[in-house]
Amino acid sequence: MSAATATLERPARATRAARKIDPIPMTRLVGVEISKMFNTRSGFWLLTSVGITATIATVATILFAPDDTLGYGNFAAAVGFPMSVILPMIAILAITSEWSQRTGLTTFTLVPHRGRVIAAKLAATMLVGVASITIAFAVGALGNIVGSAIAGVDTRWNIPLPDVGLIFLADGLGMLMGFTIGVLVRASAGAIVGYFVYALVLPAAFGTLASFQSWFADRQGGFDFQYSSTRLYDGDLAGSDWAHLAVSGLVWLVIPLAIGLRTVLRSEVK
Repeated sequence: MSAATATLERPARATRAARKIDPIPMTRLVGVEISKMFNTRSGFWLLTSVGITATIATVATILFAPDDTLGYGNFAAAVGFPMSVILPMIAILAITSEWSQRTGLTTFTLVPHRGRVIAAKLAATMLVGVASITIAFAVGALGNIVGSAIAGVDTRWNIPLPDVGLIFLADGLGMLMGFTIGVLVRASAGAIVGYFVYALVLPAAFGTLASFQSWFADRQGGFDFQYSSTRLYDGDLAGSDWAHLAVSGLVWLVIPLAIGLRTVLRSEVK
């Protein structure tokens, strides 16, 4: 073998050796994304507010709810309202922080496969969401025990176990919607405004239309994903309710998320 041939083969062997390097494990990427949710003041206090607002809602229920109405259902409802607002904000900031804080170029340089990064962000978001909901449920359970003891009434656990799963599903869908809007907008302020338009303005418009048009009132669940998903909190959904949730979820969640992911994977990161 000549010296020239050996010289040409060395870079080729080096390239093949480089290709054998194992990719970064998904578990490590998810762990990094979870840590990034806590390493800014806004992210830290947003996540901390889950426990704070759950405690405030629980204490308020103990202080102001009539003694004969105390039950785990009331505590879960009181805690669930702030969760429905905070959790989508967590999902939004998880995805928009790369663009709002201008760290995207570094992130996607260290991990060139953007799809893996986005998947890690989604997994981290859902894990944090499940942990947050669990903490909120635990705070509500403690409040139910303490409140019943203070009021001198029997402790009532009036939420069937299947309904707990529906509450987790409803909160998870809310986080997915926040994540979807974050993927589409990729700017924290714009995504937060967009979410509140979706969560507050559109339901009011659809509700007004339903009050004047009977044909729409019967089919509102198929057009209004917010209406269909919040029905999960009521429990005992009929087959038509699940069908409405599937149709509206396809239009408002699945298709926009697919469009947003395609845009993220193809757009230039600056």
